[in-house]
Amino acid sequence: MASANGSTVARQARVIFDRIKESLEASHSNQFVAIEPSSGEFFVGGTLSDAIGASRERYPDRLAHAFRVGHKAAIHFGLHIR
Repeated sequence: MASANGSTVARQARVIFDRIKESLEASHSNQFVAIEPSSGEFFVGGTLSDAIGASRERYPDRLAHAFRVGHKAAIHFGLHIR
């Protein structure tokens, strides 16, 4: 199987995430989910590293895409003004 690029993986993972989003929000709010789109499997973790690590353990040669359940983005970067 040819290696998928990041944007393809992200698009395919989004389709799967949209399908499972409601059930994840009910049981895994604020956790991370890594989706390996070729298999359709997803891996939930308390941290981004946990979710991606579980995916890489199962599929070491495949890319996964991560989401944070209940958030618009998996991680946020920005300036916090006090």
